[in-house]
Amino acid sequence: MRELHTLDELVDLVRARPGLHLRYSEGIEADGKGGSIDTESGLELPGLSVNPLDAEDWWTRPLADWLARQVCQYRHLSEKNPDRFAWVLTGRQVGRGPDCEPLLTDVEPVARLGDDLLAEAEERYTTRFNAGRGPED
Repeated sequence: MRELHTLDELVDLVRARPGLHLRYSEGIEADGKGGSIDTESGLELPGLSVNPLDAEDWWTRPLADWLARQVCQYRHLSEKNPDRFAWVLTGRQVGRGPDCEPLLTDVEPVARLGDDLLAEAEERYTTRFNAGRGPED
């Protein structure tokens, strides 16, 4: 699988291939043909839980800001388990998970995000957003 090293490379990829998603896991082989598990209910979901990389129509900031935010939303999953990594994939959406995230089947890996890209995304996210602040803060 190709590795991306900069946020600009991810921006170029997302612009060239709409419909891409991000996932943190041990990779396509470990994910197998099954779906993700809803940890609260214990139920198997009908697809893999992913984050969309295409910015929503209401997003007026740079695409790199959107991508930095998406990359950082679930980065903690790889910090808890060093075998997990961030990768870009495409597939067929078959539903939504309990957090309203897309669920994909017929998954095709596209690229892996390198550590330097993850660090760049985190730097951009923490400097350009009120990271961690909710509506009541």
